[in-house]
Amino acid sequence: MGTGPAWRAGAGRLLAGAALLTTVALLPWLSRIDPALTVLRARSGEQDPTPEALAAIRERLGLDDGPLALLGRWLGGLPRGDAGTSWVSGEPVLPQVTAALGVSLTLLTGALAVTLATAAAVCARTVFLGSRRRMRYGRAGGGAALVAALPKFMLASILVTVGGVWLRWFPSGGWEEPASMVLPSLALGLPSGAMIGGLLDQALPAAFHEPWARTWHVVGFPPGHVARHAVRRALPAVLPQLLPTLVGLVGGAVAVEKIFNIPGLGRVVLDAAVAQDLPVLQTGTLVLIMLGTAAGLLLGALRRSLLGPALRDGALPALHRPPLAVKRSLRYAAGFCAVALLLLVAAGLAKDPLHVDTAARLLPPSAEHPLGTDSLGRDLLARLGHGALRTTAVAAVVTVAGVAAGLLLGMLPRVSAGLTDVASTLPAVLAGMLVAGLAGPSVLGAALAVCLVGWTPYAAQVSALLEQERASEHIAASIGLGAGRLHLLRRHLLPALGPALLRNALLRLPTTVLVLASLGFLGLGEQPPTPEWGRLLSENQAYAELAPWTVLGPAAALALLAVLAVTGAALGREVRAGRGERALVRARRISSASAA
Repeated sequence: MGTGPAWRAGAGRLLAGAALLTTVALLPWLSRIDPALTVLRARSGEQDPTPEALAAIRERLGLDDGPLALLGRWLGGLPRGDAGTSWVSGEPVLPQVTAALGVSLTLLTGALAVTLATAAAVCARTVFLGSRRRMRYGRAGGGAALVAALPKFMLASILVTVGGVWLRWFPSGGWEEPASMVLPSLALGLPSGAMIGGLLDQALPAAFHEPWARTWHVVGFPPGHVARHAVRRALPAVLPQLLPTLVGLVGGAVAVEKIFNIPGLGRVVLDAAVAQDLPVLQTGTLVLIMLGTAAGLLLGALRRSLLGPALRDGALPALHRPPLAVKRSLRYAAGFCAVALLLLVAAGLAKDPLHVDTAARLLPPSAEHPLGTDSLGRDLLARLGHGALRTTAVAAVVTVAGVAAGLLLGMLPRVSAGLTDVASTLPAVLAGMLVAGLAGPSVLGAALAVCLVGWTPYAAQVSALLEQERASEHIAASIGLGAGRLHLLRRHLLPALGPALLRNALLRLPTTVLVLASLGFLGLGEQPPTPEWGRLLSENQAYAELAPWTVLGPAAALALLAVLAVTGAALGREVRAGRGERALVRARRISSASAA
């Protein structure tokens, strides 16, 4: 990276970080709730909020000086190692945040190991067949999509029940010994690894289809040697997706940390945001920004190292996925998922989703209630059916908006340089609180909050793929032949970006549903008793061990939706490839007839 781009990226990170910290400093005032009242309730819920008590808190904390003065005092103490004292506990902030960061980094190590192992398992079949030139059929990645769609809190509850309570292999909670990190690492790493592995698995066939791979196989190179270089060739396009994954494993692991009672950084930041404990919140946000920036720089350097001098010299061969046939079982899988979802929705629409029957609380599945009932006695099938359209529509709109914003910003690296790294560190819950403070809690506000942070994976992917595509030989040849920017964008760049971007969006669709639900669960989005799949998972999370059917139904619907999305995309890709092949055959016939 040259001096100019590096300078712009550094300035972008600095400005974005300063803007984020300033916005966080305004949170107590944006929420339109007296910060003194929030702090008083966080300290003691039983104390009466008398005017004298609130005035004493304002004077002690200096709230009357305004948010900018408080931010200035906090920034002034950082060079001295003083991040202030907690407004709630009165304890120094830095030791608390440092201890939580140590716990989160330790958990991150275990979760990252599980992520990489899961990604390797997802790609193992493609690597084995591709390195031996035996790849005949394309893979849709339905299994990876199924695992990636698993809610982490539900997976954590299952692991606690099975591995911690029934089998007693590992501790079911706490953070006192190395064995305590096994179950939470699995809960965090399995879905993340399935997502990363699914993206890499779709990129590998193009690497194995390159001329060097065919030549090496004919010459007699060992399959392991071919596999290592193919993974190295495909990995740079996937590496940027590790940034939101890494930050999410630290700052977005709140539900898992609560289930396992882990005092991690994500839990500390969320509790501080809810209590409006500004010094703790600002310090935790600063740590997340620094962590995201460091991870972004490290991953960027690793990606450029893997690509080598070809990236700088514009001699990078373009990766083109070979036309692989699709197995008939893929059509059966897509049809099964579609029919199952339609039957669930149709059966649920025939029932009342708001009918409360306290005498039928937490009933198991039966003929009357095929999916059981929730804690208020409401039929889960009815709520699942009535929430289908709202769930898929909002999640689809948010996903499309995130993809569009990511595509636009990713194609303007001078504008988004550094911004992506910082924005990826902002937890969606915190973004929801900021948006709710400005516009009030609503579905639109929750969707906007997810869009504020949801574009970053797509922007990172577009930026990386675009840099590689621009450095390819065919782009240089097109420019030499006089191709303009619009022609390059329409004929070369967008077609190269589209498939990978679509795959990423489909894999992240269930995650979008869950993030929207978490905002609604905190009172920042969809409000009860509206039936929505993510909300069904969130409001029944506490009963996952006692009545597992309360979360299995919505989780199964999300999994079916994810598998249907990726299998449908694979079938669509096969249809497009078939049309292209038929068009090529027709062109050859016309050419032969003309020559004759």
